[in-house]
Amino acid sequence: MQSSKRKLSLKHSLSFSLFHNCQRRDMLSCWNIPLLHSPSRSWAFKLVIFFVLVIVVEVHGEAITKEGRYFISWEDLRLDHPKVGLNWTTNRVIVVDKDGNGNSVSVHLVPLNNTKRVKIFILPGIYREKVHVPKSKPYISFIGNKSRTSETVITWNDKASTRDNTGRELGTYRSASVTVESNYFCSTGITFQNTVVAVPGAQGVQAMALRISGDRAMLYRIRVIGSQDTLLDDRGTHYFYKCHVQGSIDFICGQSRSLYDRCVLQSTATGAGAVAAHRRSSPDENTGFSFVRCTVTGTGSIFLGRAWGNYSLTVYSYCYFHNIITPAGWRDWNLPYRQKTAVFEEYHCQGGGADTKGRVLQL
Repeated sequence: MQSSKRKLSLKHSLSFSLFHNCQRRDMLSCWNIPLLHSPSRSWAFKLVIFFVLVIVVEVHGEAITKEGRYFISWEDLRLDHPKVGLNWTTNRVIVVDKDGNGNSVSVHLVPLNNTKRVKIFILPGIYREKVHVPKSKPYISFIGNKSRTSETVITWNDKASTRDNTGRELGTYRSASVTVESNYFCSTGITFQNTVVAVPGAQGVQAMALRISGDRAMLYRIRVIGSQDTLLDDRGTHYFYKCHVQGSIDFICGQSRSLYDRCVLQSTATGAGAVAAHRRSSPDENTGFSFVRCTVTGTGSIFLGRAWGNYSLTVYSYCYFHNIITPAGWRDWNLPYRQKTAVFEEYHCQGGGADTKGRVLQL
């Protein structure tokens, strides 16, 4: 595994400038910067370039790129109208009310292959149901009240060993309380929850609260609560901003290209645990997890990451680690050869768990 003690190249200032410019303008102009393909770049420079790749927010409103592709804006996460003024005809808004004055959290009202943003306004309440956003329904927003995120909960209790109506086990992939397969999904003010509690050593207890498999998604101030495999950050390019993700074992996992910016990653492990398990099977895959200005807190003795794939790529920069990080920091999934191919990096992290003296280095 790559050393966590590398120094940043002087080129990093250029990439940070690009990062801030991208935040202010059309992010798709920054989207296709190649990742990890140039042998002339230092790992550290590629690390910082990675930050640039996955921002999906554009702060000036809705727009169409030169290629004709839509992207997410802050407006897609905003509802400024009073409840009584919301309706499908004039606002393209679906109101969800636990007290029965609105629709369920079903997306069947959204037209197939829709080309305009549809906002599903979810009022506070506990919604006990599985929700599926299919690939055929892009441009959907789940919006709650950001000051009442913990009170607006979509929850279920399936796990990998749960059987469907044909008697087959669901497996981890189908266990999610909420599954998003469509592109340009965004959400704010919602808690996604799976109530299964993983017992160390138990079989079939992987239980996802959220699986996100569509491309170009943004999640802002949402909570993802579970135990083992809480968030399957499956495929695509995703931006998590000021979110809270909670679990015990591999509670962020997947093979996407995602940026976690100023998020709280909370361990509930009672013993050993792990934050991230990134899956990357080839050095040519343009994927990885980047954690920037995040806080890792909670309980247990946890790894920052585990190498789910031979070329797993996970980076922490400017993060704060509470004293719950095991000294080794990283784990090779009990496959020692992955220490030569997986990329695990830490840059300018602080806190009681940030001491890198005992970290696993590349052999």
